[in-house]
Amino acid sequence: MSDTTAGRAELDAARLLLARMGISPADLVEAASARPPAPTFAEYVPVVSAAVTAGTRRAYGSYWNRVVEHWGQRRLDEPSPSEIEQLAEYVKKHVVARRNARGGRSAAEHLIAALRCLYKRAVADGFVTAADNPALKVAKPRRLPSTRRAVADTRLAEINAVAASTGDDPALDSLLLRLYTETACRRGGRGAGAASGRPRRGSVPDPVAGEGRHGALGVATAEAGRVWPTWTGSPCQADADRVCCTHR
Repeated sequence: MSDTTAGRAELDAARLLLARMGISPADLVEAASARPPAPTFAEYVPVVSAAVTAGTRRAYGSYWNRVVEHWGQRRLDEPSPSEIEQLAEYVKKHVVARRNARGGRSAAEHLIAALRCLYKRAVADGFVTAADNPALKVAKPRRLPSTRRAVADTRLAEINAVAASTGDDPALDSLLLRLYTETACRRGGRGAGAASGRPRRGSVPDPVAGEGRHGALGVATAEAGRVWPTWTGSPCQADADRVCCTHR
């Protein structure tokens, strides 16, 4: 008898416990068969897509579409962890190559994350049990070391010098470079305006909005009525044609 096989003593103890609880083995079988049949991926993906946030939908939508493309008529409880790994490998090999591609590892990682999100909802809805969740049994690909590196001070000075002396609007280009240098925000940070609602922690508001989480954004330009941002702690007055950083 193997270590995983219940002995007679264990079976007798289980029967005694069930008898004291007023439960028969047939009740357990009926309860297991009473679970509703799992929907197909084509049926369930739209349900989950409508329930998640817009950000989650943007991140996982294309991967859910790929799952429906391959497994649309299969039920949620049918794919095995090995099949998920095979699908992740397929996505990895057929990813659209971009300049910053890392061999499709990110695509495989996002596919597994998208399936985990899908199955998390399926567990909550009672279509599969947590123990039967195949997505949790598949490890995400290990991330490669980042290829990003810091820009040297001398190179940054060269970039600022070129921006300040060329282009259609050197003053604006210089201010935007300073915004990125001082706040380390992403390119989208300069477009987060008042319509975006209350700024999140670490976000940078729109230049026209003028107010940020840490106080006023005080940079004046020679053009009347135009105020561009710099990271400051309190309101500051500036000459009409230069950046004020007194309160940084």
